[in-house]
Formats: sequence, structure tokens, C-alpha cells
Amino acid sequence: MIQDTLEHSARYEVLNSHFSKAFEFLRAVDSTQALGRHVIDGDNVFALVEKYTTKPKAEALFEAHRKYIDVQYVYRGRETILWAPLVTMEESTRAYDAIKDAAKWKLVPDLTELHLSAGHLAILFPEDAHAPGVEWEKAEEVFKVVVKVAVSG
Repeated sequence: MIQDTLEHSARYEVLNSHFSKAFEFLRAVDSTQALGRHVIDGDNVFALVEKYTTKPKAEALFEAHRKYIDVQYVYRGRETILWAPLVTMEESTRAYDAIKDAAKWKLVPDLTELHLSAGHLAILFPEDAHAPGVEWEKAEEVFKVVVKVAVSG
């Protein structure tokens, strides 16, 4: 897991050959992008543009992916992403679904709260269980882009 700002994203491009395309897309975000899926490089890199209101921690579930790394970027608003190592997940609420590339679990007591505001991002790898979209002090509308980057890159 990495938490930083988009301004420093170039330093992470060496971690995956597809990251440069992901960060290039994020640098062009200006909130006029249509909500939904945006193809950047076929199935290797695509973005999900979202707008939502953050939810209470009690409603959150951890998720993790196998095929994709999440680059979660907050363009406007503030949210908390809950993080814990995948190996600490205990109570599954949904087994891994290869089509959705996701599994879900109930929250565990030992977790870390990542606070993201406008311009901040979190890079979440397959070993990182995460629960995005959680309130940071209060419910707030967030304009966010999640870029899915193929692990094999």
C-alpha cells in the first residue's frame, strides 16, 4: 500500500509498466469526465470515474483483488480508506469472484485509516485489503477515479 499525492506519482512508475498510463490519465482529470468506465489501455489499464457520498465505518466491508492494482485518486472531497493486510481477513462475506475480481470481508479490529483529500491517492496491491468510501469526520460527496492496473505489468 502506498499513500501519496498525484504530484509525486512519477516516482512509482517503476513499480509496474502500466502505471505511467494510469498517472497520465489522472493528471488530465478535471471533473468533466463522464461517470463510469474509461478504457485507457484495453484490459491492462482502465478507470472507473465515480461520484458518491461517503458512508459510516459501520457499513464498510474490506475488499481485495487478484488481477488488478487499484490506484484510488480523490479529485474532490475527503474520504477514509480502511486498510489491513489481506492475511488478517477473517470473516468472508463474498468469496472471490473472478469476473468481478473481488472478494469481501467484514472489518477486522486491527486496521489503519488512510485519510485522502483532493489530490491524494492510494495504491492498493493484491495483498492490501481495503474499504474505500468511508466518512472522514462526516459524510461528504466525493468525486473519485479508481484506475485498475493489471498486476502483470
